[in-house]
Amino acid sequence: MFDETDAWAERIEESVQGIEFKTLLVGCRVPPIMAESEEMVWSDIGLTSPETLKAQFNREVGKAFSARSGSEVDFKRPDLVAVCNPADNTVEIEINPPIYIYGRYRKYERGGIPQTRWHCRECHGEGCERCNFTGKMYPDSVEELIGRPVTECCSAEDVILHGAGREDIDARMIGTGRPFIMEIVHPNMRSIPLSVLEERINSTAEGRVTVMLDHISDRREVETIKSGKAHKKYSILVEVDGDFSDDDVRLSLSALKGGASISQRTPQRVAHRRADKERKRDVIDIYLRGVEDGQYRIEVLGDAGLYIKELISGDEGRTIPSLTECIGGAPAKVTALDVIMVEGVVPEKENKFQED
Repeated sequence: MFDETDAWAERIEESVQGIEFKTLLVGCRVPPIMAESEEMVWSDIGLTSPETLKAQFNREVGKAFSARSGSEVDFKRPDLVAVCNPADNTVEIEINPPIYIYGRYRKYERGGIPQTRWHCRECHGEGCERCNFTGKMYPDSVEELIGRPVTECCSAEDVILHGAGREDIDARMIGTGRPFIMEIVHPNMRSIPLSVLEERINSTAEGRVTVMLDHISDRREVETIKSGKAHKKYSILVEVDGDFSDDDVRLSLSALKGGASISQRTPQRVAHRRADKERKRDVIDIYLRGVEDGQYRIEVLGDAGLYIKELISGDEGRTIPSLTECIGGAPAKVTALDVIMVEGVVPEKENKFQED
């Protein structure tokens, strides 16, 4: 085996053609018959701390390949792992750590684009008549609109989007955009500039989604962004049945703000996929901006997890208090919802993003 060290290094070199990497780790699968023979030798000559065939092979072939390629060995998080199979003289390449990129996205369409891929409820992604054999409830998602061009640019297997919360499918995400981290799975290309990826995403998803990519991230920041409790600001259009003055609406809204604790049971519209329980949330600020075509333009700054539509409608008594309750029971509902601010890491070019 050790007479073929250079041959193994050459096999690895052939296997990594077209893959961009800086660090690599060599491994091998020792055939069982060789492992058994090795242990018999140790026993016969009484070795107590022998160097294993596998360890020596990995080290020698790793050194030979590093000399040929200029790559470095990384025992913790190598870009690639080359697994040698002496039984059939083949090499398997495992593209190891994903690339994580932090950014913010804006979504301009009010309906039809969920944040992530939404598998069909009937077939769970297999394809059926209900989903026209696509396996999905909706043709596109923010995740796919961002992921498709990135997958192509990086010759990657997939892109997974990790967002700081999510907006309803019929809501726009505008203003400063929503923080997210995209996880690029098994990328063959690693050194593509963020500006190139950003331009490619924005040109292919033009008019539907835009992104602003800020920095290379990591798994720890994914955990932070997923567990964070960021405040969010909304701009909503509200329709109220009845004849009310602006002052009537302002007075009713004042009962909802200033730290008023809002009790919300899981809304009826999401009860099919979330546990039915009661949550306490705060409205930090809520005020009337004006009137548009007989509807009230209202802005709300609230806790993470505050259900805005139900804050207005009351959801048949599942949210207390609500605008419907405070305005004397007159039915009120949100007719259009925009998320305009989500707290999080603010990229340096945020102001440019808002002006675009």
